[in-house]
Amino acid sequence: MERREQPVARLAGVRREQFLRDIYPRRKPVVLKGMELGTCTTKWTVDYLSQAEGSKEVKIHVSAVPQMDFLSKNFVYRTLPFDVFVQRAAEVKHKEYFLSEDEKYYLRSVGEDARKDIADIRKQFPVLAEDVQIPEYFEKEQFFSSVFRISSAGLQLWTHYDVMDNFLIQVTGKKRVVLYSPRDAPYLYLSGTKSKVLDVDNPDLEKYPLFVKAKRYHCFLEAGDVLFIPALWFHNVISEEFGVALNVFWKHLPAESYDKSDTYGNKDPTAASRAIQILDRALKTLEELPEEYRDFYARRMVLRIQEKAYRNDCG
Repeated sequence: MERREQPVARLAGVRREQFLRDIYPRRKPVVLKGMELGTCTTKWTVDYLSQAEGSKEVKIHVSAVPQMDFLSKNFVYRTLPFDVFVQRAAEVKHKEYFLSEDEKYYLRSVGEDARKDIADIRKQFPVLAEDVQIPEYFEKEQFFSSVFRISSAGLQLWTHYDVMDNFLIQVTGKKRVVLYSPRDAPYLYLSGTKSKVLDVDNPDLEKYPLFVKAKRYHCFLEAGDVLFIPALWFHNVISEEFGVALNVFWKHLPAESYDKSDTYGNKDPTAASRAIQILDRALKTLEELPEEYRDFYARRMVLRIQEKAYRNDCG
């Protein structure tokens, strides 16, 4: 079956008012070009990054293979001085390494206490934060986190969704991003917020036969590009070059809708979590019936969910 594919729209010179009026309500990804991001896009060379934040220690992901898989944990966590990490991440072959001479590095900034504190570039990397002008296309009280990221060339992150809206700001380097609509969740073989399909370009269709039904949206990001990723849209990211990016997450729903213990922006809204728990209890109750009856009433439950909760539009 031929792959269903569509490029993500690219728009230049979009102001806050136009974004909120014409783009945001559509709830689809868009690449925004020509946004004012500050001096970071020209200043953030490897040498400047190394000198700006010095030898503070950072916790990083290290992988012997380019495709990182959060479900199988095919990577290790290590700690390095920031300046050493930046130099290594920019290399292709390493004289010093943890796993192999061509290992890949990935930094996803976290709060001082990752279990309690959100990532905020202004707190974790204050010198670099001065170079960034974050597009304020949302209200200040909606802000959730600003996640600083650095990736080795060739690194691919697993497909996942977040529960908050975000701007992926590509500061330096190039990325390829593949996205899938929330409506294609049935074809993505989910485990929590993540897809089990690691290789989205050459999927194992014997193992994941429904994956071909998922419509693929794709774009390439260059330095200065900003990708709007609406909440619940699945995304898979490849760093085609050594690159630095900043994710800015904000709350699309009222603040009380979110799990207060969520520091990463990937815990389902509290109402959704409660609904899933209730469904699990209902399924447990169905186990009291013989298989023929269990199958019949499970199908009735699915029909009821479709009737009561699915959207009717085709957008």
